[in-house]
Amino acid sequence: MTFTLQPVVPNAKQTGVDFGAIVEDLDLETISPEDFDKLFEAVYTHQVVVVRNSGHVTPKTQYELTKRFDPQNIDLYGHGSMHRSSESVISRDISPLPDVPQVQLLGHGVVKNHYGIDERKLTHPSHTVFHKDCLTKEQMDKGETRFYRWHMDAALYKLNPPKVTTLFGIKNPEPRREIVRYDDGTDDQLEVQLGTTAFISGQRAFEILPQELKELAFKTQVKYAAHPYLWMSKAKARSTGLGMVSEGKELSKEELPEIEPEHIKIYPMLWKNPVTGKIHLQVHPAAVEDLIIDGKPVGDLEKVRDILYKIQRPSISPENVFAHEWRDGDFVIFHNRGLLHSVVGSLKDTDTRIFHQCNIASADPPIPATEADFAPYLNVKSSA
Repeated sequence: MTFTLQPVVPNAKQTGVDFGAIVEDLDLETISPEDFDKLFEAVYTHQVVVVRNSGHVTPKTQYELTKRFDPQNIDLYGHGSMHRSSESVISRDISPLPDVPQVQLLGHGVVKNHYGIDERKLTHPSHTVFHKDCLTKEQMDKGETRFYRWHMDAALYKLNPPKVTTLFGIKNPEPRREIVRYDDGTDDQLEVQLGTTAFISGQRAFEILPQELKELAFKTQVKYAAHPYLWMSKAKARSTGLGMVSEGKELSKEELPEIEPEHIKIYPMLWKNPVTGKIHLQVHPAAVEDLIIDGKPVGDLEKVRDILYKIQRPSISPENVFAHEWRDGDFVIFHNRGLLHSVVGSLKDTDTRIFHQCNIASADPPIPATEADFAPYLNVKSSA
């Protein structure tokens, strides 16, 4: 008997959440080839698949399952070793497990005797170390918080983005509720579970664009900075976690490690889902150095970020965000090349959160949306 997929049922306010599925009856430790094939298709179709009751899954199984989604991968954690530089903006968030280094330990609180780690103090990513303007302690104490950073899991230099990420929630903090504040001149806010992971669909991000922005996205390539997580290490993010504020704080080429031009990544803005054939808007806004529109670089970082914000901001509006309600033992598999996600939450010293994450750099670049894929979107008249 095969497993059952139950689509996520959004609440009445989540009118744009048309993705996500829950599985209650699948044991990932003993998954059959037939069930893996079904799971593979489900991840690309639903974008996020939550396999519940998976508290017994080992790091070795998580690693092997993640690899099966991309058999031709190059068997490196998605960031390679670049994230280990002490100045990298992600170095403080993750630690490799000694016996399975492709699987990363992350969370909050002190962890002891954990898969080869004697003791480690984990710190949940806080917007207070990454955003330009932060909430006050008083605001956070009363349950207000922010999206930390909207991103896909990817090195974006030298290595191609992983096709999927697996995120295993071993231990979650107490189930307090928080309010995510956008603070970008709108009144947008979102009630979430403490420590939720928020997702938005790249497919919907594309489909809700007005016609002129769809056409702009199709003719645009995205150039990522060399060593992007070092490059942005002194810069600060917008209050929504969607991209960076331009203050000239990015590291110069002279301040970065040696740059090998052939490793700089330039990808199309629109990527194709290999199972559904749908178009996804897929950009990691914080790591972008330039946009190339009709073959011409914009060449102005502040203008680049303004263009991206105009294109991407609608997709993170509250109605479009799937904020997963974690339970201990949830094993989440998501289409890393088809959506963006963000850590959320203002955790206290007394909160504990223990997670394992795995994603593996791919040998294959993303699949670009072709003229044939985009043709149905040309000459579409607005109904407004």
